[in-house]
Amino acid sequence: MSVVSLIIKREFIAKVRNKSFIVMTFLSPLLFVGIAIFVGYLATLKADSKKIAIHDEGGNFVSVFKNSDSYTYHDLSKIEVQFIKDSILNNAYEGLLYFPKVDSIRELESKIQYISNESPSMNFIGNIESLIGKKLTEQNYVAAGLDTSAIKSSVSKVSINLAKSSGEETVKGLNEIKIAIGGAFGYLIMMFIIIYGNLVMRSVIEEKTNRIIEIIISSVKPFQLMMGKIIGTSLAGILQFLIWAIIGTVLFFGISTYFGVQMGGGSAFDTGLVEAGQAEMGSKIQLYIKEFMTLPIGTLLVAFVLYFIGGYFLYSSFYAAIGAAVDNETDSQQFLLPIIMPLVLGVYIGFFTVLNDPHGTVATFFSIFPLTSPIVMLMRIPFGVPLWQLVLSIIILFATFFLVVWFASKIYRVGILMYGKKPTWRELLKWMKY
Repeated sequence: MSVVSLIIKREFIAKVRNKSFIVMTFLSPLLFVGIAIFVGYLATLKADSKKIAIHDEGGNFVSVFKNSDSYTYHDLSKIEVQFIKDSILNNAYEGLLYFPKVDSIRELESKIQYISNESPSMNFIGNIESLIGKKLTEQNYVAAGLDTSAIKSSVSKVSINLAKSSGEETVKGLNEIKIAIGGAFGYLIMMFIIIYGNLVMRSVIEEKTNRIIEIIISSVKPFQLMMGKIIGTSLAGILQFLIWAIIGTVLFFGISTYFGVQMGGGSAFDTGLVEAGQAEMGSKIQLYIKEFMTLPIGTLLVAFVLYFIGGYFLYSSFYAAIGAAVDNETDSQQFLLPIIMPLVLGVYIGFFTVLNDPHGTVATFFSIFPLTSPIVMLMRIPFGVPLWQLVLSIIILFATFFLVVWFASKIYRVGILMYGKKPTWRELLKWMKY
């Protein structure tokens, strides 16, 4: 058995037998599911209805506001404004909508007030302004002698039907679905790199601090030790990821079945409504399913595995070099930001550039650039990527990995035996030249 395989076995067993690894492997999916259920439960809770007082001196706007689960409106136009303000101070009402009596509609547009103790939400104020604006617009039509019913019947609502050049009908929002699928895979890779890259760095720092590294390095080369740590830790991470996927799938189907049975016990009226809604949305759902099936799912899954491995190996070599250069995690912070920034950049480019122009120069370049390709390319694949770009991106990614490992091993070779000194970027460059 080779030295590298022994190091891989040692790292893998050490990580898998760790109590925190075992606990988090089985506890994390349960925590995620529990949080999701808790958030869903909170979403079903109705907030307390807020009372809004209305003082309308002209008597034209009270009928505009309708009560809802969140807000109830009370006509207090016959009560003095100052008395209502005192009620707001005593928290009897959430706020007061004040409509003064003015000579013209134009003057009223800038005279309406909302009085409250706390600043209202922008959504609430926006809805109020929209309702009042519609009412004032109708009054302007009447004042101008226009037929409001004719105007309403003349309003057109345009709905553009999308179609492909081949004549097939397609659906709206397909690009958003594509970017969401690719983004989910890219986000998984980014989180895996950050979590398990840190494990590689901590492992190196721990062995360096305990002086175990001095014994190990006497029988193996620094390059072999670094490769063994990267591969061994990645195998442990992949095992944990697979366990999470299996447990998550079982929990998903279990919860879906449970809630499906619970919903199946509804009344005939509820069932009729559901069937009616399903019949109405049936054609659109079929179109979405048809478009989903045309996505390169196989290519996406294969690319996910390749970029998953290549991206992790590439960044783990950076983390291993940092772990060798410092004595504790506190000193590593100055070196981590340049490593994390390309990952964050990849996410931003994916969501803001790939969505608008998936085959543009910027998206294409960063999907081939090795530090961002594991994220950006996965976001581009659902839109269709030429095979030569995909192959070129993967080749450059793995070639960069071996190049970075070669440079990182120089830092690793010197840094693992350095103690009691905080290295600088200039010193790291010197180590690479040795």
